[in-house]
Amino acid sequence: MEYFVEEGHIVQKIWGKADVILLIFAGAAAEFALNKSVDWLYFTGKLPADPLGRLFTTVGYARQIIFSPKEKAHAAIDRMRKIHTGVETARGTAIPDWAYRDVLYMLIHYSIASFEVLDRKLTALEKDDVVEVFYRMATRMGLENIPSDYAAWHAQYSDQQSTNLQYSGYTADLFKQYKKHLGSFRYYILLESQKLVANKVVLNHLSLRNGSAIKPLVNVYKIFRRINAEWFIQSILLPAQYKTQIRQMNMI
Repeated sequence: MEYFVEEGHIVQKIWGKADVILLIFAGAAAEFALNKSVDWLYFTGKLPADPLGRLFTTVGYARQIIFSPKEKAHAAIDRMRKIHTGVETARGTAIPDWAYRDVLYMLIHYSIASFEVLDRKLTALEKDDVVEVFYRMATRMGLENIPSDYAAWHAQYSDQQSTNLQYSGYTADLFKQYKKHLGSFRYYILLESQKLVANKVVLNHLSLRNGSAIKPLVNVYKIFRRINAEWFIQSILLPAQYKTQIRQMNMI
């Protein structure tokens, strides 16, 4: 049976570990809040009302794509596109292609950056492989002019960051919602985690200084990881009501 992502692929290694996924979305939470198209998720009201719930919904779609046979993966991508089409119909205007590309590029960046923080540096070939998987997702969604290798993606990602990010009222409100749903301590961990993976453009927009206070603790966490005891730390840092879903993120 043909799979959308073959077994053992670097993307499965990245998206098969709960802690890497959570770091991906910590970073993406920062950058997405700055995106000029964030108003689209405010149109439905779902993101500000339940940002953590939206995380697990997105992870569910990602798992269906990355760990499923090709036919099921395509069906998941098609459902995702159909949902967005429904929102476009309700609002009476189309989501611009650049907004889709921004989210896609964001996921590529944080997939690579998060894995490198928690595991190891990726090779040039592995980075190309990551981009190629997201390229195929984008192609299935009907997007055009998407790069299929790391060098071309990196150039486009840098360009879009200089033009499509801004601090707005939506940004301020989203971070307010993050704090409300996480609580002060976990919100602090979120901000410090974002500093581990976000680039200078994002950090400057958010007025976050370079250098994470939790960076020295990453090596300690890696020790727990090597002895398969990372769940002890995760259980302290994560809201109790989401622990089951977080455990289910572990696919490898």
